[in-house]
Amino acid sequence: MTPTATIPAARPATQPPRALRRFAWAVLAYNVAVIVWGSAVRATGSGAGCGDHWPLCNGTLVQHHPAVTTLIEFAHRATSGIDLLCVLALVAWTFAAVPRRHLARACAIAVLILTLNEALLGALLVLLGHTAQDRSPSRAVYLGLHLTNTLLLLAALALTAHFLARRAGAFRGALTLHAPRLALTGLIATLIVGVTGSLAALGDTLYPAQNLLTAIAQDFSAGASWLLQIRWLHPAISLIAGVFIVWLIARSLRDSANRTLAIGVLLLLALQYLLGVADVALLAPTWMQMTHLLGADLLWIALVILSARTCLIPAPASPCAQ
Repeated sequence: MTPTATIPAARPATQPPRALRRFAWAVLAYNVAVIVWGSAVRATGSGAGCGDHWPLCNGTLVQHHPAVTTLIEFAHRATSGIDLLCVLALVAWTFAAVPRRHLARACAIAVLILTLNEALLGALLVLLGHTAQDRSPSRAVYLGLHLTNTLLLLAALALTAHFLARRAGAFRGALTLHAPRLALTGLIATLIVGVTGSLAALGDTLYPAQNLLTAIAQDFSAGASWLLQIRWLHPAISLIAGVFIVWLIARSLRDSANRTLAIGVLLLLALQYLLGVADVALLAPTWMQMTHLLGADLLWIALVILSARTCLIPAPASPCAQ
């Protein structure tokens, strides 16, 4: 039997201003763009483009005759700084527009914390020298933590926008939970897919292959780097996570309100598998890595929202609330 928990309804939700809802979605879209550009920084080896300085680039704010790698890294830092301002505005606006106990408030706070943590992890990658062609095992650890934080940040942003858009069930105490353990397990599995994908991409960057046969041989070579030997984990775990996604889609198709989003998730899943095959066949060029990451981010956001709509159901109003 699927675990189900019920939280008594507290009060009906009132919808925040349309401008705030649009702004929340815009901040989410902007974060996706910043993240995808961050993959270009890693794939092109531009992480050391600003030297070992942070947050300044090469110790200065204005760059004179910068190299291409410097421009790529500096652009990432500049857009990340703008993102922090957007997040601060989102938090302030959310707290001003919605009442206490509104779930968007808690999600917005999570967004701010995860954004600051994202900056910290990015700074550590630079200050500890885990950029460019660094092959130390600790780089993979920090990269995995960075990607985990990134996906959690996207989830928090997506939920902030989602709860701001809800007409009911947007307050603490006004939700019925359906299959929370199964949904959480599936989302964690999907998150692990993203982490293993970032490690596989790092292996592609540090140990490029001349052709597909050589790349496959690297994965099974006893003398190859451990990053190459674990590349098989990414497609294997993605198939396991696909089982959860199929379950979620099947569950969502029963509700006409979620049917369009469920079909969209199915199409994004199919696209991700195709992009994964193309990434391997083309030996992971930078543009393909960026496209693959974009698809992964969109799939993750759609999954989080579909999970919220399917598993966090507005509870019936209690008699005293009617």
